[in-house]
Amino acid sequence: MKKICLALLVCFFLTACGDKNNAPDVSGIKIDLKVDRFDEAFFSIDTLQMDQGLNKVNQQFPSFFRVYLENIIGISDPAELKLFYQYYRPVYDSSQKLYKNFNPIKDQLEKSFKYVKHYFPEYKTPAHIIPVIGRLDSRQDLARMANGEYTPNFIGPDLAGISLQFYLGKNFSWYQNENFINNVAPSYRSRRFSHEYITSDLMKLITDDLFPDKSAGRPLIEQIIEKGKQWWLLDKFMPYAADSVRTGYTQKQLDWVNANEGMIWSFITKNEDLYTITPATLQTYIGEGPFTQGFDQNFSPGNIGPWIGRQIIRKFESGNKLTVKEIMETPAKKVLEEAKYKPK
Repeated sequence: MKKICLALLVCFFLTACGDKNNAPDVSGIKIDLKVDRFDEAFFSIDTLQMDQGLNKVNQQFPSFFRVYLENIIGISDPAELKLFYQYYRPVYDSSQKLYKNFNPIKDQLEKSFKYVKHYFPEYKTPAHIIPVIGRLDSRQDLARMANGEYTPNFIGPDLAGISLQFYLGKNFSWYQNENFINNVAPSYRSRRFSHEYITSDLMKLITDDLFPDKSAGRPLIEQIIEKGKQWWLLDKFMPYAADSVRTGYTQKQLDWVNANEGMIWSFITKNEDLYTITPATLQTYIGEGPFTQGFDQNFSPGNIGPWIGRQIIRKFESGNKLTVKEIMETPAKKVLEEAKYKPK
């Protein structure tokens, strides 16, 4: 177990290669974060005394227990809960091999919460982190945010939940099951079901909470820019992280977009109406997939629109002295006009 935890710490250290040089000093910001191990409490129940065990968990987590039963696993009948327990016990056991010591995750979350507080001191970051084991049998087990991206996690009043069943490593046996691939998450998404993405997934929920994406139904360029804003804000909250973690691209995909930025933008502007609202076109550039249609299938990432949007926001930021909040609230049209984005 010590070796596994050490490996996690080493990996976190190695991924700390983001935009440190531009990051503000947040060392003076205090974050008091508590980890409440609901997963351990639930899976310590003696199934021979199910009712007593459930009552005990309810006493330990009086405000969250019903949320877990009704909204996360959708089961309240004790007999069905026993079946769920038995079926998902191996998943819990697998999670314990990785997350018995949750401190490396907690440290990463606290670090990002400090940046959130730096930019938005009035925002109430979660004080409690609750790891859980939920279901793995439906796409509905992954929540869809306003920007269209999926997340395994959830936030509520004063808490954030981490669905550990979606962070067991890309080679976890359940993720290779054909039913899982077809009905829950294809491999291009499940390859990110690993510990290094926990913080970025949660920070995406925070950005979505602060600035909900309201661009659905709007023209292509507006959606590109609005979604790009959220990726740009994620950079602010995770300046220490590798860009591959923040974008969700593989390193090969990231290298490709960085090397072909001018070509990507030229292709879009020459072949598409930037103000189209055609669903098929929107899905091509804004939506996850193994690659982007029209580009190299071996190197291009899916969901390339937000990456271009982030580049436009970065160009806009460099020419203005606006706060993060002001940039997030600047209309997409104004951003496009003033950024004068013409990558080579």
